Amino acid sequence: MKFSEQWVREWVNPAVNTEQLCDQITMLGLEVDGVEAVAGEFNGVVVGEVVECAQHPDADKLRVTKVNVGGERLLDIVCGAPNCRQGLKVACAIEGAVLPGDFKIKKTKLRGQPSEGMLCSYRELGMSEDHSGIIELPADAPVGKDFREYLILDDKEIEISLTPNRADCLSIAGVAREIGVVNQLAVTEPAINPVPVTSDEKVAINVLAPEACPRYLLRSVKNVNVNAETPVWMKEKLRRCGIRSIDPIVDITNFVLLELGQPMHAFDAAKLAQPVQVRFAADGEELVLLDGTTAKLQSNTLVIADQTGPLAMAGIFGGQASGVNAQTKDVILEAAFFAPLAITGRARQYGLHTDSSHRFERGVDFELQHKAMERATSLLVEICGGEVGEICEVVSEAHLPKLNKVQLRRSKLDALLGHHIETETVTEIFHRLGLPVSYENEVWTVTSASWRFDIEIEEDLIEEIARIYGYNSIPNNAPLAHLSMREHHESDLELSRIKLALVGNDFHEAITYSFVDPKLQSILHPEQAAWILPNPISSEMSAMRVSLLTGLLGAVVYNQNRQQNRVRLFETGLRFIPDGSAEFGIRQELVFAAVMTGSRLSEHWASKAEPADFFDLKGYIENFLSLTKAGPYIKFVAKEFPAFHPGQSAAIVLDGEEIGYIGQLHPMAAQKLGINGKAFACELIVDKVAERNVANAKEISKFPANKRDLALVVAENIAASDILDACREVAGSKLTQVNLFDVYQGQGVPEGHKSLAISLTIQDTEKTLEEDDINAVISVVLSELKDRFNAYLRD
Repeated sequence: MKFSEQWVREWVNPAVNTEQLCDQITMLGLEVDGVEAVAGEFNGVVVGEVVECAQHPDADKLRVTKVNVGGERLLDIVCGAPNCRQGLKVACAIEGAVLPGDFKIKKTKLRGQPSEGMLCSYRELGMSEDHSGIIELPADAPVGKDFREYLILDDKEIEISLTPNRADCLSIAGVAREIGVVNQLAVTEPAINPVPVTSDEKVAINVLAPEACPRYLLRSVKNVNVNAETPVWMKEKLRRCGIRSIDPIVDITNFVLLELGQPMHAFDAAKLAQPVQVRFAADGEELVLLDGTTAKLQSNTLVIADQTGPLAMAGIFGGQASGVNAQTKDVILEAAFFAPLAITGRARQYGLHTDSSHRFERGVDFELQHKAMERATSLLVEICGGEVGEICEVVSEAHLPKLNKVQLRRSKLDALLGHHIETETVTEIFHRLGLPVSYENEVWTVTSASWRFDIEIEEDLIEEIARIYGYNSIPNNAPLAHLSMREHHESDLELSRIKLALVGNDFHEAITYSFVDPKLQSILHPEQAAWILPNPISSEMSAMRVSLLTGLLGAVVYNQNRQQNRVRLFETGLRFIPDGSAEFGIRQELVFAAVMTGSRLSEHWASKAEPADFFDLKGYIENFLSLTKAGPYIKFVAKEFPAFHPGQSAAIVLDGEEIGYIGQLHPMAAQKLGINGKAFACELIVDKVAERNVANAKEISKFPANKRDLALVVAENIAASDILDACREVAGSKLTQVNLFDVYQGQGVPEGHKSLAISLTIQDTEKTLEEDDINAVISVVLSELKDRFNAYLRD
C-alpha cells in the first residue's frame, strides 16, 4: 500500500521526521518498502492566470498568452498545450526557475514571439507521466503563490508491505491509528456527520446469501452533477496514493477506500431494476465488467444483481451496464461487509486483482459501513450536489463476525518475552490499541476490535505488546538454561545395536511417512481407529499411522514393482494410537517393525534357492532379542490377527504382557496390498526391550561339563518352550544349558503326540560331578515333566 505522509499527518502528527516515522512504521510490523518525493525538485514555479490567449501567427499548434503571476506586469508566454485558454489558473515557471533535470527557464523567442516563462504540465514538474496538457488549477487558486506551497508538495509517498493479517492498516485511518498508539498521541479524525435526508427515495434490497454478505447498505442520491470537477486536493491525495483521478463519483469512492479502508461502489440508478439482490451466480451467467471484458461466472461467485441479471462481482469489480457515466443523473451508493471466505480466491479465479478484493479478502471492519456511507454522501453532495435518500440496510446479526475474548497470563507474557513489563503499561497498550481489557488474578481478558480479525489466541496479544512496547526496548539477555548430563545406565541398550544386528542379517533400514492411506491401513488393522488429519497433503496421506507395517509393506510393493523380489526391511519410529487418556488424545509409541519376502538366502550357484518362512523371521527377531535383558523371558504365543495367516501368527509376550506380534501376511491382505508371494512381518514396542543384561563376573568352572540327551514324548499341543522353562525351574544351579535339538512325529510315537529331543548340560563349579549327582538332576527334571505335562521317555 502507498500513502501520503502529509495525509497521515493530518490525522496524527508526531514530532519526528520522515526517516524516524518510517523506522517507527517498520518496527510496528508494517515494513516500509520505499519512500519517494511526490514531485520533482523545482523552484520558481507560481500560480498564474491566463489573461489573454491567442493563436500564434506562424504556428498552428502554438498559442501566445499573457499571464498574470502577481507581478507588476503580465508575462508573454508561448504555450503549445491544447487546453490552454483564457481565464485558466496554471502553474507558471517564471524566468530563473529551475525544473527537474536542472532545466533552467530563460527569456527566449519561439517562432518570432517572445516567451518569458513556461506553463507546466504534471510531467514537467515530476509529479506524474501525464503531459497531455498544462496543469489546470481551481478558479480560487491565489495568483502569485508559490506552487509548491499551494499544493503542499514537500511531501513523501511511503509504500508499506503488509502481511495478510493486517488488513486494518490498508487505510490512512489504520496507519494513523498505529502511529498514534506508538507515539501515545490522540488521532484526529475528520468530522463525519450524518447528511440530512432531502429525498424520500428508497432502494429495495434482497440479500439471498446472508452468510456471505451479513451487512449490505444502499443509498440513493438524485440529481447529481457527474460532470463536476474533482477538487485538486482530492486528486492530489489520490495521486500520492497511486490512484488516478477518473470522475468525481469514482474519485469519491476511491477516496473513502483510502481514507477509511471501506471499499464502495456507485450504480447508475436508472439502469437498475429493483430490488437489488445479493446472491451467488448461476453457472454460465455472464457479466461485462467495467474494463470491457466479459466474465463467465461460476456458482461460487457472489454477485450484486437486479431483476435482469448480474450487475457486479461483489467486492471485486463493477459491471459496465450499471456503471456511472457522463449521462448519469441519479446514483446509488453501495457499502457492504462481505465475509472474507466468500471473496477469497474469487478475483484470482477470473484473473483479477482489485483494491476492493484485496481488502475484502483480508477482512474489512464490519462496523464501518454506516460511517463510510455518510462520508461518501457528504463528499458527493459537496462536489456534485444532489438530493439524499435515507440509508437502506439489510443486516444478518447471526452471520456477522463475533468479537473474540482472549486471555493473557502474566506468566506466559514474561516467559515468551523474557522481560517483565509493568502491568499498568500492558493495560495501557491494550487501551491505546482500542481493545477493551480487564485485569484480575494475573490474567488480562482482552476483547478484540471490529477492525482486528487477527486477535484470536494468547500469542497474538503478546505480539501486540511486544511491537507497541518496542522490540528495541526489550533487552538482549542471553537465554538462561541449565545443562544436565543425559541419564545413561549401563543397562541401556542402544537402538543402533539392534539395527546392526538386523543389518548383519541382510536387512535394510527404511524410513516411511507418518501419514498413510486410511484404506490400506484398514486392511492391516480393521479394528483400530486412526487419527484423520483435518488438512491432509492428499487423500493417500490423510491418516496417522497406527503401525509401521502400512508404510513398510508399501515399500515392499514399490520394490517388487521394480523387479526386487527378495526384500528385507526394518524401521523404528512412532505409531499414533487414539487414546482419550493420553495428552492431546493420542498415544505415541516408539515401535520396531520388520518385513521379509522372497528367498531365504541370496541367489548363489552353490545352493538351491528356498523361500523364507515364518521361522526365519522369528529366528532373526530372537537373535536381536538375545541382546536384551528380556530375551530369555520372551515367548511367542500362537494367536490370530486379522491381517495374518491363521496358524502362522503369534503374539510376542513378555511377563504376561503382549508387546508385539509376528506372522505371515494373509494371502487376501497381500493381494489387496499388491504384494507378490508370501510376506512375513512383525512389530513390537521398543521400550519393552530397551535394556540389556549388565555383565556380572562369576567364577568359571574348571571341572568338566556333562551332557545328557532326553527324548520326551508329550502331547502335540504342548509348547516346547514350556518344557524348556520347566527344566530350568527345577534343575537348580547345576543345569547350565538346555536346548531343543529335534522334534519328531511318526512311527514309534503315538498319534496326537510328538517327541522332543532335549539336551541338558550339567556342571558344578566345586567338583567333578559323579554319575549319581547327574542322575539326581535328571530324575528331578523327569519327575517334574511327568507331573506337569505327563511326559515320558521315548523307548
